[in-house]
Amino acid sequence: MGVGNAWRQEARQIGLELAALRGSVARHGKATFHRWRPRIARTDFALSAYNFAHYLAFRRHDLAALQRRLMVLGLSSLGRSESRVLASLDAVGAALAAMAGDAAPAPAHMPSQRQFFRGESRLQANTEALFGAPAEGRSGHILVTLGTDAADDPAVIGQMAERGADAVRINCAHDDPDRWLKMIANVRAAETRTGQRMRILMDIAGPKVRTADVASPPDRSRLHIGDDIILCRAPGTGADGSAFRTGCTLPQVFDRLKVGDHVSIDDGKMRGKIVQQTDDGFVARIDEGQIKGIKLKPEKGLNFPGVDLDIDSLTTQDKSDLDFIVQHADMIGYSFVETADDVAMLQDEIAARRADWQHLGIVAKIETPRAVRNLPEIIVQAAGRQPLAVMIARGDLSVELGFERVAEMQEEILWLCEAAHVPAIWATQVLEGLVSKGLATRGEMTDAAMAARAECVMLNKGPNIGAGIAALDRLLRRMGEHQAKKTPTLRALRSWAD
Repeated sequence: MGVGNAWRQEARQIGLELAALRGSVARHGKATFHRWRPRIARTDFALSAYNFAHYLAFRRHDLAALQRRLMVLGLSSLGRSESRVLASLDAVGAALAAMAGDAAPAPAHMPSQRQFFRGESRLQANTEALFGAPAEGRSGHILVTLGTDAADDPAVIGQMAERGADAVRINCAHDDPDRWLKMIANVRAAETRTGQRMRILMDIAGPKVRTADVASPPDRSRLHIGDDIILCRAPGTGADGSAFRTGCTLPQVFDRLKVGDHVSIDDGKMRGKIVQQTDDGFVARIDEGQIKGIKLKPEKGLNFPGVDLDIDSLTTQDKSDLDFIVQHADMIGYSFVETADDVAMLQDEIAARRADWQHLGIVAKIETPRAVRNLPEIIVQAAGRQPLAVMIARGDLSVELGFERVAEMQEEILWLCEAAHVPAIWATQVLEGLVSKGLATRGEMTDAAMAARAECVMLNKGPNIGAGIAALDRLLRRMGEHQAKKTPTLRALRSWAD
């Protein structure tokens, strides 16, 4: 058999397999979309949800072997099909049929360029609806968390706008409505000076579990690997003065704990496992963490990875803060959202406070394994009724999933968001060294470069935030020349030019 005949036979065989794959994806995707359809009130999102449903069906299959066979034929390996699942399958199917000398199998057809890139256009439109048009020459957006100084000094936000910030974040876990109002006034003043609209994201604090009423042994100041710590339900109990001890800001979580559950203290700086139940709590043994230990302090994060704590996602304080937020924010940051029902609860609260609530954006902060598992339903419930962005909140997520899994999971979240044409926000400790101490590490610069695949990158507050914004602006511009999402743009390389 000649080379040409062998290629035709291989193309025909792969085409049959691809047609079967497309049929399975179409059936399961359509069924999922019809299940979602009653929750989709926004016409613009219906097309995105349709693609999203098909992407989830598509990714049920292990396609690694098929991808390599397609590559040998010089065809797309389907590895960049997030925003256009059926169009990608149809384009490859039509190419295979042409190579084999056959007609493309129905209902596949060669998509037009407009059809093929329609998902990318929807993602861009959804991003600009939330964050505005990007700075000229830069595709990504920059979001900056405000500190208290942004209320006192109008120049702080003015400098942010001049350096390239597109949006600001107000964390409602800190300060109060009076200071928030001053921050907002300074944002509006900066807009007037620069002629640039800056969007405002306001985070509701959510039910963050933290240490409370901490105590250390009289002869010890730091908690180390190998130490036991008593977790107490009620303040001031469970200790004889010779042990490390902490209470909990949400003591009801103790009803969900048991021996063997994992414990993380101070955003993962010390980690261990519950080894004993007591009359008023538990004893945990620290088996992993910083070699130098930590000084036990109140108001530090207390996590129980893998445990469903069954906490309401909206606190009484959150609902009170919403009275202010819905009147002043462009977007609401939803901390510790875990289910579609959580989203529906927030939407009901917003609707009770604002007639045009569907125009207010939601930023779903993905911080727990349960939120990751339920991400498709969270996206559909939120984006089906309002503009949505998804924040990859890598701080709590790394504590809950384990640091080693965060890199993998942030990739998967990016893929799901792209498939749903929903903008993603890359957050937590981006250029942290530069912003807080004046000098970024090599790892931080690499991380920030990877962040360019998200539609928005968030910087935290810090004394050197202006330099951080400027550096991120330059980095996003350079990376935009090399890559769009997962696709290398193959511009001419000039470092090795003759």
